[in-house]
Formats: sequence, structure tokens, C-alpha cells
Amino acid sequence: MNALILAGKEADGPLKKVSDSKATIKIEGKEMILYVIDALKALDFIQKIAVVGDKAELSFLKERVDMIIEQGNSLTQNILKGAEALPPEEELLVLTCDIPMITPEAIRDFAAKALELEADFCYPIVRREVNDAKYPGVHRTYVRIKDGTFTGGNIVMLKAGTVKKAIDKAEAFLTYRKKPWMLAGILGISFVAKLVLGTLTIKELENKVSGLFGLKARAVISDYPEIGTDVDKESDLELARKVLAGEGCR
Repeated sequence: MNALILAGKEADGPLKKVSDSKATIKIEGKEMILYVIDALKALDFIQKIAVVGDKAELSFLKERVDMIIEQGNSLTQNILKGAEALPPEEELLVLTCDIPMITPEAIRDFAAKALELEADFCYPIVRREVNDAKYPGVHRTYVRIKDGTFTGGNIVMLKAGTVKKAIDKAEAFLTYRKKPWMLAGILGISFVAKLVLGTLTIKELENKVSGLFGLKARAVISDYPEIGTDVDKESDLELARKVLAGEGCR
């Protein structure tokens, strides 16, 4: 399978004063995105690696990846541009550039579980207790459902041929992700009510996403917290620096 790393510039964000691009923030003297690239290169099933972002800013990667693709105007455009530029392999692994603590083992575990499901779209979720055990005291966004309390990951696996099919709906969903009243119109009031009450099951969530995007979507429970530990703010960056320096996070 091929891998696509999303490294587009953000218009604004908590780390804007550190760098215009999270991909180029240095941790232990190494750009953040290189940790992700090195983890992928350690996997024998990854055929090609592409990066979507500012081509000029990411030119230092030209010897490290197979292609650098100029970014579009949105996350969904970047995914589409990457999928179109890569050879049409059956599966595409999409990762963000801000998960420097990711390991080859975490990616391999997710990919193996996802392939077994034979789905069009697979998304990793991590139990709160697993995350807290490895990164105690670290704040993450969790969702409580009937099966447990989970946080999401920063990797997805999808069938390359389904990207165009779902891209328009994905654009609308991402546009309204911070507007609950608009999302309720897409998801349905009863579904949102069950989500708020914590009575939804993983299966119900899978069925809703599958129906919404017209594809087979499945959740993958991962025992690797680093798959969902991204660097969004200064406290995250401090954690990454401690962990990658071998100091732990306590």
C-alpha cells in the first residue's frame, strides 16, 4: 500500500508562533514530519510515500519521500490531490505530520487489523485507560459511548477508489464539525442525543458513518496511544520533546 502524509499549513493555531508549519518544528534536532516518515520507511509493506504541503517549504524532503504535492485549500482537497497523484494501489494509508511519537509497530498493528476488516474506511480509536497508562496526566478529547471511553487516532486507511466518492460529504462534515446544530441536521437528532448520553455503540457509529458516506466504515481499537497523540499545542510539543529525548512523560 501507499502512504500519504498531510502537512498543509494552517491559517492559525496555538503553535503558529513556533513555526508556520507544524511539519518543520524541530524536536531533538529533527523536523517533526521526519519521525513519521522514518516510521513508515521501516515498514516493508509501504510502497510509496507522498507528502502534501507547501512544496517550497518541504523541499528538504525530496530525497526522503517519493513525491511532494502542492497543498490545496482544505484538508479534503489535500487528501484528494494526494490520492490522485499516487499510483492506484488498493489501500491508502493517510497520516498527519504531527504524530512524532508514532512507531512502526503502531502503524503495522493498525494496518493489519484494518486489512482483516475488508472495509473502505478504517479509523483507529484508543481507550482512555490505555492512553492514561502510557501518558498520565495528558489531556485528550474523549468520547464516551456504551463500549467505553475513546479518543481518535491520526491515521486512516481507505480504499483509494472511494476517495472521490466520499469527498463532498466529508467536506461538509468537516465544515460543520464545530457547529453542533448543523451536524445534528446531518447526523439526525436521535443519533446526537444518544451520543450525548453515551449510549451509542461502536457498531451504531460504524453504521451511521457507512450510511452517511456510502461506504463500509469500521473502527479499529488500537493499543498504541501514540497513534492518537498529536502535537496541537505547546503542552503537546513539550510532551513530545520529553518522550523523544527518553525522559518519559511523568
